[in-house]
Amino acid sequence: MAPWWGQDARIGAGGGGGTPVVVKMQTPDWAISEVPPSPGSPAAGGKDGRGKNARQITWVLLLKAHRAAGKLTGAASAALSVAAAARRRVAAGRTDSDSDADAPPAPGDESPEMRTRFYGFLRGFLLLSVLLLAADVAAHARGWHLVGLDDVGGLFAAGYGAWMRARAAYLGPALQFLTNACVVLFMIQSADRLVLCLGCFWIKLRGIKPVPLSSAAGKGADDDVEADLDEFPMVLVQIPMCNEKEVYQQSIGAVCNLDWPRSNFLVQVLDDSDDAVTSALIKEEVEKWQREGVQILYRHRVIRDGYKAGNLKSAMNCSYVKDYEFVVIFDADFQPQEDFLKLTVPHFKGKEDVGLVQARWSFVNKDENLLTRLQYINLCFHFEVEQQVNGAFLNFFGFNGTAGVWRIKALEDSGGWMERTTVEDMDIAVRAHLKGWKFLYLNDVECQCELPESYEAYRKQQHRWHSGPMQLFRLCFMDIIKSKIGFWKKFNLIFLFFLLRKLILPFYSFTLFCVILPMTMFAPEAELPAWVVCYIPAIMSLLNILPAPKSFPFIVPYLLFENTMSVTKFNAMISGLFQLGSAYEWVVTKKSGRSSEGDLVALVENEKQSKHQRVGSAPNLDSLAKEESRPKVDPQKKKHNRLYRKELALSFLLLTAAARSLLSVQGIHFYFLLFQGVSFLLVGLDLIGEQVE
Repeated sequence: MAPWWGQDARIGAGGGGGTPVVVKMQTPDWAISEVPPSPGSPAAGGKDGRGKNARQITWVLLLKAHRAAGKLTGAASAALSVAAAARRRVAAGRTDSDSDADAPPAPGDESPEMRTRFYGFLRGFLLLSVLLLAADVAAHARGWHLVGLDDVGGLFAAGYGAWMRARAAYLGPALQFLTNACVVLFMIQSADRLVLCLGCFWIKLRGIKPVPLSSAAGKGADDDVEADLDEFPMVLVQIPMCNEKEVYQQSIGAVCNLDWPRSNFLVQVLDDSDDAVTSALIKEEVEKWQREGVQILYRHRVIRDGYKAGNLKSAMNCSYVKDYEFVVIFDADFQPQEDFLKLTVPHFKGKEDVGLVQARWSFVNKDENLLTRLQYINLCFHFEVEQQVNGAFLNFFGFNGTAGVWRIKALEDSGGWMERTTVEDMDIAVRAHLKGWKFLYLNDVECQCELPESYEAYRKQQHRWHSGPMQLFRLCFMDIIKSKIGFWKKFNLIFLFFLLRKLILPFYSFTLFCVILPMTMFAPEAELPAWVVCYIPAIMSLLNILPAPKSFPFIVPYLLFENTMSVTKFNAMISGLFQLGSAYEWVVTKKSGRSSEGDLVALVENEKQSKHQRVGSAPNLDSLAKEESRPKVDPQKKKHNRLYRKELALSFLLLTAAARSLLSVQGIHFYFLLFQGVSFLLVGLDLIGEQVE
């Protein structure tokens, strides 16, 4: 029998990720299942079984101890990494109130005055909560919660008794009334979410989806060479962009490769860039595709009035637009598939009342980091449930601003693009709906794009997405009331579309979980039930995650992150509703220029074809001259992650309230406040999303 130590065996480092340790040993068969043989058996070595059995058990215990040590090492390493990142953030000293050191001043997501006031309110609220926590801890230490304060003398006891009487007489009832009101709003919004999920289930069960009429356009010109070009409507494709150097090439390339007769579609590249280098690169890319035979034009505005809406409005005023029946809009980071027009345009045939066909978004970077995973969950529910249900049962939904095909007649009938809000897509959709136009949503037609990878970019995007609807609601409320559409359509627009989903949702999320819940810990006379804190939010999060079942492990981070984002959304909603801060300023969402593997392969193939077609090409002296004439760009300075003061203030407030809940022995409230406070802390330190420096 070979000695038990005569064979190699590798002991892994467990969860610590360390280098495996090689030990010269031979593992018996029983050790693999970790079930020791009975004494006296052959495996135990006969009479010497007891001694060998003891040594074998020792090695099993050592193996388990090594694995446990590896896991502990991994957890400790992760904790140290987070602590080191937090220390670097604090040492950098850059907060959300500081201007960028590596870029010229740009419109922020709120005015400095409003930001200072809101932060001052939160800081005062935090200071008060710390003082109340200290007072409650001192009172519990003296046992005053077990005896009446009338029998206790002293200035501190008198002051604490006055606070308790005022709390019971005034603060408690007022706080309970506010709590009940928010709970009612919470239940209404939860019911709306449940109805949307039931509608989506019914659509799946019955197989409801828009079906186009058969046409030659559905076959494609390459499949039927004798097909009449009149069967392919004239389509105008617009790509609005502004200083988006990272994505212009792949977007223009994807649009120019659309499978549609080249004589029947025209591409407009609408460049609003104020950077000369970026504009030169975009123009050169357009000229390259012009040489390939694509009908593509480059338009550049010097005066950027109206941001994206002004850009689109200017392009629609061109004289040749009257020759086209439909217009397709793709933002700079969108990469449509070749058959996009084949799958969308035929839905207009025979349906003269259809004004918009909207495709679904898909994301090339949804697994990039935790922030993109959480965004993916949210947007999956938006497209799979909200857009699909509203399109199937109401023929109305908010236009997503891109990856949609408009009938030009519907745009003109609705008044065209207007620069009055930062959500020009929702604006034109509401006005078209009031004119009686119907919308179709195609859940099975996808268009690839990318998600913001940094919290700063996502925060600015969400501010625009939640302030704009409130601006629009102020402007179109009377138009909705005076319109000739039915009562239920007016009810859907005013109550469900605007009030419930755009105003009430961010209001109760922030008020209930970031203000009322901590206050109930310091004023126990007002009670927030456990089912509101835990059970109903968990059910709603489960419903939200159903369209993306692979994201189920992220259900808890998703719930906590959505509550964390309620601060930004609430701030944006107030800013848009009362026209405060930078409600009318547009901030372009930062792109990283990521492409899917299929896009990269297609790009390489196209480049190869272009090289074969350019026989005997000589160096382009004009291009070289342009390169020399372009302004030299200084090397980019390092970008830094920031500290977000409001999120940090709320994290300490929630953690203070969690400590206070221990005195009241409220288990569920404690855990929720603890985890929510940690979530605010991670976001406040900018430890979620892209780690810049």
